[in-house]
This record gives sequence, structure tokens and C-alpha cells, in this order.
Amino acid sequence: MCYTREPLDESVYAPKLACSMHLAYSENGTDYRPLNHNSGVLFAKATENEHGQLQAKSLKNPYLFARPDGTYGVVAVRTEHDGGPDATSSGSVLLFVTSDLLQYEEVGLLKLQDAANIEDVICQYDEAREGYVVRWRDGAGDYYASLVADLSNLEGAEGPDATEAFSIESPKTDIEGVVPRNTLALPQQVAERLTLKLSVPVNVRNEVPSSVAAGAKEELDAVMATAVYSDGTTATKPVDWHTEAVDWSRAGTYRVTGRIRQDHYAFPMASHRADPNIFKWQGRYYFIATNDKNGNKSLGIRVADHMSGLEQAEETVILDTEMHDHLKAFLWAPELHAIGEELYIFHAGSTGEFADIQSHVMKLRSGGDPMVAADWERPVLVVKRDGTPLCKNGITLDMTIILREGRLYVLWAERVLSPHDLGSWIYIAEADLGQPWRLTSDPVLLTRPDYGWANNRTFVDEGPYVILTDKRIFVTFSSALVDATYCVGLLSVDPGADLLDPNNWTKGNYPILTSRSVPGEYGPGHNSYVQDDQGLIWNVYHARPGIEAPRSSGIRRVHFDIDGYPVLDLTEEKDLDPALADVAIEVTVKG
Repeated sequence: MCYTREPLDESVYAPKLACSMHLAYSENGTDYRPLNHNSGVLFAKATENEHGQLQAKSLKNPYLFARPDGTYGVVAVRTEHDGGPDATSSGSVLLFVTSDLLQYEEVGLLKLQDAANIEDVICQYDEAREGYVVRWRDGAGDYYASLVADLSNLEGAEGPDATEAFSIESPKTDIEGVVPRNTLALPQQVAERLTLKLSVPVNVRNEVPSSVAAGAKEELDAVMATAVYSDGTTATKPVDWHTEAVDWSRAGTYRVTGRIRQDHYAFPMASHRADPNIFKWQGRYYFIATNDKNGNKSLGIRVADHMSGLEQAEETVILDTEMHDHLKAFLWAPELHAIGEELYIFHAGSTGEFADIQSHVMKLRSGGDPMVAADWERPVLVVKRDGTPLCKNGITLDMTIILREGRLYVLWAERVLSPHDLGSWIYIAEADLGQPWRLTSDPVLLTRPDYGWANNRTFVDEGPYVILTDKRIFVTFSSALVDATYCVGLLSVDPGADLLDPNNWTKGNYPILTSRSVPGEYGPGHNSYVQDDQGLIWNVYHARPGIEAPRSSGIRRVHFDIDGYPVLDLTEEKDLDPALADVAIEVTVKG
């Protein structure tokens, strides 16, 4: 079933979120269960005005239909961002196509008639007529129909012809806020993949080898458990083996029990800390974040031998607004990165005014201690390859890096403020390995806030950070206003592709982490990632423990779904079922 929702309070579920297509599924055609946390999966793209500013759009009355080639289509009425009539789409409906109901292509506005406000629309393929019959109701309450032979031809509708009224038999459901539309039977394979991708997996069993030969406790400690989840995916986890009864000096066979270790990170792990970053450097873990406690006037670092020690670790200030003449305000979004043998902090700062915020890079002196402020060199302004600032008429911030095949790429958020405020967009460019503050290629636009979830209350795409896997290069980014509406979107690209060609990148239609993802965590975003000693990847993010609470840092393991894509909403309770955490193994001591 596809549906939209009734809007709620702006900070909870605004019209830009509610006026999107949602999906629910039923195995019996009666009882429907919402997917994706009852959040939208298909949003209308914004349009652009003469000044280059984005004009947010939404949709209503979506209708899902099958295509003869086994793919699917969606027709909907495009609206203004608040659900009101959109004069720019008069006489037209919005058309999308998709192969899997997850990634959608917005084909555009399908022209049906002249100067008419369309209120409702449905579409079905007619085999006998070898085309799609589109039926609609206009603002005057009159019904029409047209035949469209080719959906790629947006001007190819025949007619229109007056026709009888249509109705949609929507199922009754108690889904919160549901405005139900039509239902469509799906092939089993498509349905299973769709529900698995749009549901959070749950730990269903754990496996360890039945037996192992070991000559010392350290060899047994290296034996990991495999956690299996409801979608068939797996993750490796360490085990605390109980070896008190094992005599490692004598050959023999022992039955050893153990308990799978689940690292626990209570939220929040650091209050009033936003844009957090944890980086492993020379065997130790370093934590750095935007300091909301003192108005973003300083950057401090914590260090611990294990991530679990960062919560209680002392924080040492290594940069503040009194140290340098060119940085007097807005010390934002610091990130630690190693390039070769050198350690750097990428961060934003200003000479004093908001309009002067720019990306900077600070290098640790050779052999220096990251916890000593004097060991950090003077922050350097990031510039284009001709030496000019990244953005002359606006601000830049949230710079991060991708290291790939001996080349350095930087990504950042840029907001042009004059002559017109364009909102925050994300760019990529190649940079000098030895001088990472200097670009060696021209900036390339990767994403702008064209979906309703990204321009909710403000037009912002920011905070990019990379996850490198053998299947894809993923970049998460944050969007919307930095309040309870803040959320995380996803970009991805093939590892072998040219990263500077925006056509190689795929942008997800919907956010992968929102206030509806994890109860009690509002406005999650500005992620970074760190790999621990066991090879597990952890999401380091900020959220609010209440709608009006301060931004605070949290840590949660990153899972990977059936396609190898990151899952950021697998909570600790679903990651490991305590009732399944006890395991046993037969150990043969070699003697």
C-alpha cells in the first residue's frame, strides 16, 4: 500500500515529510504494517527559480502501478511544500519510475491538459491498447482520461477525454496519520527485498565453531562469534570465554562456555557536544567535537586506550578563539584525519562574523602530541588551486576527506549568501596530499537539498563523511534545520568510478536516520565513523535526548544490510539478544 500522512507539529512531522509517498505491506491483504518507521520513501524534487534558489515541492495522492517490463511507476499530484496547489504544475502530474520501489527516478511532469488544477490521478497499463491509461479529477470535479503510449514522452498524452468518476478502494488501517491510497500485489522476491531493506534487522541467533584446537588462552580469545540477523545478514562479535578450568599446560579436551561481548555506549556519551569525531591514531582513540557548552569558542580533545574510556576522559583544549587573530568565532565541526604519516584537524572558523566562516586545516607538528595545544601548527585557510578562497560570497564548513589509490579528495558544505542565499550544498574536489588545504581540481557539486526531508525548515545538505567498503564508497550527509528535524541522507559510488563525475554518484530518495529511527533520539546527524580493534565500524553522531534538549554525542555500531549498505538505526537491543548471548565450544588443548 502506498500512502501519505497527515502532518503533525513542525518539529515532529512537518508537511514536507508528511506530503511524500510512504509504503506499508500486508501478507494477507488486510493487516498493513508501515515500513521505514512510518516515514516517506519518495519525495518530489524542488524546482529552481531564476536566481538559482530552490523552491521546495511536495506531493499528494500518489498512485502506484505496475509496468509490463516488471518495473513500477508512480503518478502523483505535485504541490507546494505545504501541500497547497502548485501553479507551476497546472494541467500536469508528476511521474516516477522504479525497478525496486526503493530508488526512484523522477521522470518529470506529464502534461495531461491545459490550465487545469489536477486534484487526483490514477494510472494503469492497458494491454489491449498497448499504453497507459491515466485518469484524473480536476479542481472543478470533472473526470478525464488519456492514453500515454510512452512514459518517457511527457508531452505524449492523447486526449483528454471526459470519462466516468473513479474511486480507490483503500484498506482500513490504524497506521498513525495514514492517508491511504492504492494497493498493489508484488512478486515474492520483490516484496521480501523491499520489506527487508525498509525494516530494522533483529538478532535471531549466534554461532561459534563447534570445536577448536588452541595452545593458549590468547588463541581461544581470537575465536569470534557470528551474529545472525532476521534478514540473513551477519556480524562478527568478540566472546569473553570462561577458561578458568582449562589447564593450558596439559593436552586434553574441555567444554568451554562464554558470553558474547556487546560494547555498551549509553546515549548521550557527551552532552553539549555536536558534530563528533573519533579517530584512531597510533593505537589510541581521540574524540573531538563542536563545543556547544561555551558557544563554539573552543575545540577540545579526549584520548583513551579504548573507545569505552572516552566518556569519562578529561578534555584538553587545543584551539580557542583567543589563540589566533584570524579565528575569533564559530569553531565548528572538527575532524581528525591522517594523511600519510601526518595528522591534521579539518575544521571551520571565522574572523568574527557568520558570513566569514571558512574551512581550515591544522597540522600536528612532526612527532607532536595531539593533546598538546602548542604541538599544533597555525590553522591554514583552504583555498582553490589558484589560491583564492573556496567561496567568496558565502561560507564553507564541514570539510572531510576520502583517501583512495594514492589520491586525496575533500568534500565540504558551501553556502552562497549573496546576492541570494542558495542554502548549503555539498562539493567535492581533489586536493594536494602534502598540502591538503589546497585544491588541485575545480569543485564539483555532489548534492543539494532538493528533497523535502533535506529542506525541512531550511535548505541544508552538510556534514559529509565517508564509509569505505569493498562494495561501495558511501558518504552520509546531514540535512534540514539543526533541531529535531535534522536527519541523515546517503550518497554512494562504485569504488572504481571517477569520484569527480557527479553522474557516477547515486543519492538515496529518503533519509536513513531520523528522529523516528531510534526512540528518544531527536535530530540525529553529522556523523563520522571509526573502526575498532575488532574491525567493527561505529557511527559517531549527535542527537538530542529530548526535542528541546542540547545536541549531544552518541556511539552506535554500523550494520550492513542485504546489499551491503549501512544501517544506522540498529539499536543495542536488536544488535544482540541477551537471551542468545551465551555460547559454548569444545577446546582441544595441544599441550
